[in-house]
Amino acid sequence: MTERVLIVDDDPVQRRLIENMVNRFGYQAVVVDGGDAAVALLTGTEPPRIDCMVLDLVMPDLDGLGVLAKLREAGLNLPVVVQTAHGGIDNVVSAMRAGAVDFVVKPVGAERLQVSLRNALAARALAGELARLKHSRSGTLTFSDIITRSERMQAVLRVAEKAAASAIPVLIEGESGVGKELIARAVHGSSERRAKPFVAVNCGAIPENLVESILFGHEKGAFTGATERHSGKFAEATGGTLFLDEVGELPLAAQVKLLRAIQEGEVEPVGARKPIKVDVRLISATNRNLMSDVEAGRFREDLFYRLHVFPITVPPLRDRLEDISDLVRHFLARFAAEEGKHVRTVSAAAMKLLSAYHWPGNVRQLENAVFRAVVLADGDEIGVNEFPQIAVQISHPNAIDPKREAAGTASAAVEASALPLVFDSVPGSDHTGSAVGALPLLDAGGQLRSLEDIEAEVIRFAIAHYRGQMSEVARKLRIGRSTLYRKLDSLGLDRPESAGDQEPDVAAG
Repeated sequence: MTERVLIVDDDPVQRRLIENMVNRFGYQAVVVDGGDAAVALLTGTEPPRIDCMVLDLVMPDLDGLGVLAKLREAGLNLPVVVQTAHGGIDNVVSAMRAGAVDFVVKPVGAERLQVSLRNALAARALAGELARLKHSRSGTLTFSDIITRSERMQAVLRVAEKAAASAIPVLIEGESGVGKELIARAVHGSSERRAKPFVAVNCGAIPENLVESILFGHEKGAFTGATERHSGKFAEATGGTLFLDEVGELPLAAQVKLLRAIQEGEVEPVGARKPIKVDVRLISATNRNLMSDVEAGRFREDLFYRLHVFPITVPPLRDRLEDISDLVRHFLARFAAEEGKHVRTVSAAAMKLLSAYHWPGNVRQLENAVFRAVVLADGDEIGVNEFPQIAVQISHPNAIDPKREAAGTASAAVEASALPLVFDSVPGSDHTGSAVGALPLLDAGGQLRSLEDIEAEVIRFAIAHYRGQMSEVARKLRIGRSTLYRKLDSLGLDRPESAGDQEPDVAAG
């Protein structure tokens, strides 16, 4: 969705000139004829979404400085570019002190105005991203920090806000990468427990023999290697919130103890003589169909109904494409700052490309794509060339669509088989001469590659794509974790040093 720029000017000729330029830049112009009209629009009962304002300083009713004062009183943090016909330094200084981010002198040129708008929007995105990161780390993230314009997502947030006002157990459902942990943090940050710890645990990343110890703790000497006492995640989260991501990955033995912890409000550390009382708000998340796991005997039915008290389903990114532009801007602002790059914006063609993609990895995949684009960018704008993997997949939809219809003719099947197997590029791949983002079926000598070679490259890609989360890699490849490790050994591949299975404290969300 394009950014909206509010134009405030009492001169109809100037309004039309600025409006034409704003529209030509690719933004959506909203026009009012005075300061009073601007304040009424922004502080009404249902104010429209406005991303930036171009404000005339001299107007007959409420002047620009008066508008800035009203915005400050209303608590509206809106980037404002002021324009003046006089260029007096006193007026400019007063406007900047009142909250304006830039100024232009009438009549402003198109290039100057475009730079001002780009900088204002980029600064706002960066400030929002920094505030969001700060709130997330301090446990004070709220629903206002979640970036969305989607009606479906806003409905989800309204439901989650009701859950935050209670201590009811919440189960957040959704595909991998949709932002389940973000919702969990917002529930905690909006609850009465926000001053207490938020402890996140990725259940799928814990080795089976350590699940009980990590969750419930252990005493010194309880087992080989237990050289000191460990309190466990339940005890760490006492008074606050415990977030169990990928809860469906818990082994049955741990499910029994988890059920008792929920029912009795106490945990029994491994090797302890008596249980310990705990007081935690439990939020769990899964990208699996837990009811199907219950029917298959992989998940306890009694535990399912203890967790599935207040379910929240987060829609995938492909069902809320209107969020892509805002997400891209915020990721761009953060990564440009982190990488020290002067990238300010994404071209309209690139944004159209991103909106046309189906994003199987959801928001996490979009975040990684923007990160890679920032690293590749040479100028101040990211274009289509900075998203080569996405461009390849969009140009060959049959090669990546897992739901493609199977009712084609034999010739169509042959044509499809001639297309490259396409996915994001594999870090460290030494195969050259192929399209960027494509898995080549032929080696450098033009010979068909062996299945073992292709399998090794697919596994390398999966580990990189899912950041070493081995349970996720195994699930997506539809093999067991033990089978995955055997394949790594047989193919001569190194196990990731920071594999997700060794990082129980990390929750993917």
